Amino acid sequence: MATLEIDRGAAAAKPSTSRSVDMKLEIVVIPVSDVDRAKAFYARLGWRLDADFAAGDGWRVIQFTPPGSACSVIFGSNVTAAAPGSARGLYLIVSDIEAARKDLLDRGIEVSEPFHGAGDVHAGPDEPYLFGSVRLSGADPKRGSYSSFASFSDPDGNGWLFQEITTRLPGRIAADGTNFASTADLAAALRRAAVAHGEHEKRTGGHDENWADWYADYIVREQAGQPLPS
Repeated sequence: MATLEIDRGAAAAKPSTSRSVDMKLEIVVIPVSDVDRAKAFYARLGWRLDADFAAGDGWRVIQFTPPGSACSVIFGSNVTAAAPGSARGLYLIVSDIEAARKDLLDRGIEVSEPFHGAGDVHAGPDEPYLFGSVRLSGADPKRGSYSSFASFSDPDGNGWLFQEITTRLPGRIAADGTNFASTADLAAALRRAAVAHGEHEKRTGGHDENWADWYADYIVREQAGQPLPS
C-alpha cells in the first residue's frame, strides 16, 4: 500500500449496493533459474508442496502454499519469460513479526532485522518497489498495524516481505467481523484479548464471568479497527 490515508478514505466510502463477481487471487508466478534449488528453498520455509508436474518440451511446474494462505506460488521450467529474481515486493502478512522471523531463522533462512518507515516510506535503497528509500531499524515503536516489516529473498533474489497486521482497516474484514487466515492468527488474537481482559479485571476489581463475550467483543473490534473495550 502506498499510504494509509488513501486506504482509509477508500474504506470509509459508501459501499456499492451492487455485488460484483468474486475474484479470488489464486496464484502468483515467480521466476527462478534452478527449479530444484528453488523447490528445496521453499520446502525449507515450511510451505506446503501442492504439485510438481512435468511434461514434454522441458515444461515443469511446482506449486507451494504458505501456511494459512489462500494464495499459492508457482515456478518451474518454461512457466514464465520473466527474468529469474525479478519478482519483488511479495508480501506475507503475519500477526507477530518477531515470531515470523524466528521461524525462518530456526529453519536456517536469512531474514532481515525488523524495520519500519518514516511515515509511509519503508524501503531500502535496493527496494524501489517499496515507494521510497528510507528504512528505520526496529519494529514500529507504537507497534501499529501495517507498520512493521522484515525481508528475505529466495536463492534467485525474488524478494519477500513480512508485514505485521493485527488490526485491519475498516472494510477489510469478513461479514462476521473477523478475518483469520489460520489458527495461529486466531490464537494470537486470543492471547492479546487475554492480556487486555486481565487489565480489565484489574480495573474493575473482580472476576468477569462474561469473559467469553468480552473476548469476542475485543477481537471483533480489533479486527474492525474500532475502539477497544476498556
